[in-house]
Amino acid sequence: MTLTRDTTLAPGVYFLPRGIEIAADGVTLDGNGATLIGADFHGQGIRARGRSGLTLRNLRAERYFHGIVLEACPGARLIANTVTRTREIDANDVFLDIWRGRDDAYGAGILMVDCDDGVLEFNDLRHQQNGLLVYGGRRLRLSGNNASYNSGFGLGLFSSSDNWIENNTADFCCRVYQITREGALVERYHNGADAAALVMMGDCCRNHVKGNRLRGGGDGLFLGGFHKDLIRMPCNDNVFENNDGSWSPNIAFEATFSARNVFRGNRADACNYGFWLGYSSETTVVDNVIRDNRIAGVAIEHGHDNVIERNTFERNRAGASFWVNARPAFLTHFPECAESTRTTVQRNRFEDNGTAVKVWTEGEPDRPRCRDFVVRDNVLRGNAADVVLDGVRDAVVERNS
Repeated sequence: MTLTRDTTLAPGVYFLPRGIEIAADGVTLDGNGATLIGADFHGQGIRARGRSGLTLRNLRAERYFHGIVLEACPGARLIANTVTRTREIDANDVFLDIWRGRDDAYGAGILMVDCDDGVLEFNDLRHQQNGLLVYGGRRLRLSGNNASYNSGFGLGLFSSSDNWIENNTADFCCRVYQITREGALVERYHNGADAAALVMMGDCCRNHVKGNRLRGGGDGLFLGGFHKDLIRMPCNDNVFENNDGSWSPNIAFEATFSARNVFRGNRADACNYGFWLGYSSETTVVDNVIRDNRIAGVAIEHGHDNVIERNTFERNRAGASFWVNARPAFLTHFPECAESTRTTVQRNRFEDNGTAVKVWTEGEPDRPRCRDFVVRDNVLRGNAADVVLDGVRDAVVERNS
């Protein structure tokens, strides 16, 4: 079926293995609660390419490879659609490729490629591998969508900048991966396998992520700025505010190989790590609540010019940890991160942690090391150790209680 004018579907269930194509600008398609059914998780339910000003609303689709596909469609509005049970890779034997490209994208409820200035509101994208995948999207507004209970990515953004992502839910986006070697089971499973509630990879910059529920994912946030082909593609200048990334089996907020990101007012409880920020620079972690993490609240290897301020750290095995590896893996590509330097930890409250603040250098003392740390004006109560500096030079520890 090809549409060139505004259309409202009659209620019902329709078997459309080849789906619907929109072939004109400015078309509004109102599903009116109709359900489109694909054949064996192949094809696309709704598709459009090179069309502007489209509106898709009240559609229901399932059993396609991709439910809705828009390519080079500026100004699209996707409102209150329900897409579920799209193509999903087999369970337990695939560790996800977080850098998978647009031409070979995983199955998803909605796939958008090079679509700018669009709005996605109140869409239900649960129970499949991926809820929403965006490649090259700019100035999109994502609000009120639910992409929970997916086995891959709830919301995935790739090379997408200047977007507003607010008040979405992507809880329990996780998967199990059985680890084998030469056909023998090594351990029963890996919980996560790079699934995440929100994925932002490769040149995702200046996005504002606010008020989202990203709980129980393989990671809550997985942001990475270094491509698997050893290409620097930093995700810089993003703001993450008032989000909840708790209960991950791995990390609430992971942001690596990137600069000038701000984490403000988030919750990161009961994970392995609250924040993992390796090879990050000029990052601000402020006014967050970080509790009950099994390894560390904040962990930064080879970071520099970072600020950890006014956070609450409670009952973490380690509160904030900073270090330089004896055998760093990425210095050929990030020589500026040889040392861990110029980081400030101030005005935080550390209570009942194992070690509140630990800074250390692995390896021989003549190697690159940690230096120029400031630990100031913090309240430290009931920790097994408050401040530990090991192989650190030019540190300042002052006015702490």
